[in-house]
Amino acid sequence: MEHVRKAFDAVASRYDRQRKFIIPGIDDFYEAAVWAADWPSPDPSILDIGAGTGLLSALLLTRYPRASLALLDFSLPMLEVARGRFARHPGVHFLVLDYSREDLPGKYDIVCSALSIHHLEDIAKERLFQRIYRALNPGGVFVNADQVAAESGWLERKNLAWWDAFLARAPIESDEVKAAIARRDTLDRNARLSDQVGWLKGAGFADVDIVYKNRTFCVFVGRRPAEDPLSK
Repeated sequence: MEHVRKAFDAVASRYDRQRKFIIPGIDDFYEAAVWAADWPSPDPSILDIGAGTGLLSALLLTRYPRASLALLDFSLPMLEVARGRFARHPGVHFLVLDYSREDLPGKYDIVCSALSIHHLEDIAKERLFQRIYRALNPGGVFVNADQVAAESGWLERKNLAWWDAFLARAPIESDEVKAAIARRDTLDRNARLSDQVGWLKGAGFADVDIVYKNRTFCVFVGRRPAEDPLSK
């Protein structure tokens, strides 16, 4: 994952500015993730893994202004941007950690992630889902807003062509578009949605479902059962 960290260190200062021109339908994508991150009290404990500059965390904090929020990432430059974003929020904390290798510290009501886990190899994704399950309180929710591979090569090619057409219209410098495509084509390790649903169920998650899908971009959820024998 060191090559992934270096790639995102390099784009930290302009990451936020580029997002809406690189991710099709980004507002609906993030809105679905925030909607899915449902908790009955106004002050959930939330962990955002691969939090980057804090785009998803900022939206969650708008929904839950009394939340205890931890942003976890292994890119210091990305977290420095996030620190600036949340400078006036004492309930926001930052964790420098490689979640692909290390256990997740603490227990949480909501664990979420956006556009990060797809960088892991499949076996690492499966193991991460197991660690996320253990990091959730009983009844806790995991929300993953991420990229997924199509179920067939035919549809995968169609999805990439659609995304390339969107990027070709982006009102940003052509070298930025080329760099985004290069990161996608070299760093992404998208897994099929059907496989990831199976891994979540295998980890123990209940109520696993898809709440949003737009070609490559998907939001899916799972819940640690409130009556979980592992929590006793």
